[in-house]
Amino acid sequence: MAARAGLSKTAASMVLNGREGTRLSAEAHQRVFAAAEELGYRPNIAARSLRTRKTATIAFVSDIVATTRFAGGLIRGALDAARERDHVLLITETQGDAAFEQYAIETMLDRQVDGVIYAAMATRRLAVPPAILAGRVVLLNATSSEELPCVLPDDERAGGTIAETLLAYGHRDRIALIGRNRPKEHDPEISLAAQARLRGIRDTLAASGVELAVEGFCPEWLPEHGYTATRALLRRPTRPSAIICMNDRLAFGAYQALGEAGLTIPDDISVISFDDDPIASWVRPGLATAALPHEQMGRRAVELLLDGDEHDASLVPMPLRRRRSVAPPAG
Repeated sequence: MAARAGLSKTAASMVLNGREGTRLSAEAHQRVFAAAEELGYRPNIAARSLRTRKTATIAFVSDIVATTRFAGGLIRGALDAARERDHVLLITETQGDAAFEQYAIETMLDRQVDGVIYAAMATRRLAVPPAILAGRVVLLNATSSEELPCVLPDDERAGGTIAETLLAYGHRDRIALIGRNRPKEHDPEISLAAQARLRGIRDTLAASGVELAVEGFCPEWLPEHGYTATRALLRRPTRPSAIICMNDRLAFGAYQALGEAGLTIPDDISVISFDDDPIASWVRPGLATAALPHEQMGRRAVELLLDGDEHDASLVPMPLRRRRSVAPPAG
């Protein structure tokens, strides 16, 4: 290629590597670029990385993120941010297999990645594999006992937004909640979201002199448990004016129970929730819910990895999807 451009190998190399301060003319630069395009030249990344100590690659290691419905946003946001910074994302999923996780991490580290994004499906505290602690690491949707930068959804603020929305519509003395779950609320290795959401709801209501009228416990946050909890609410002497569901799957069960009871959402009872599951916009009426900002979280993880401080923590806002499941209380 240098011969095609009529320059020395050193001069051609300086042009291709963008070295500043060369005395080569603009015309010489154009000859090099033209020769590179004509010959299909591609730089030797391995050789370049020996000099720069950077490979323009990022490892994205997850438990079961990549095969869940949440994957699209987290991975898309990370991919977009990496591409904007001329980096490639190498993605692997461990399925909770410790032996495979160690193998996958060692394989990626052998490729001299510039850093590792370690992601979890559920927002929780986790143990970070020691092998990745020697380099740049960002936790995505997780925290750890180590002081590592992390990216989390702002569940507490979202709980506050949910409560503020119901208060703005005039709900005060008959607000119910379903989805209380002690393991989720008290074990950070199971969940960080439950306690944060509950705290945001309670603190915001309390600031207006309001308390939850009833709190229903659920063994899991699944539709069948939302259905059972809602039926229990409807057997109480006083019917709630609004139901806060700790996630959308509980809300789907609540919709079914309310429909079977002959009640209309939101004319008889308002329903509001968290997560913005894809189905939330398809149920009728559409479910008002605080959306998990997966795409923004994935993007922020790459930004922290490449640009941020080593101790940064980032809470990403959860926007409220204002659909038609909330209205002023009946009567």
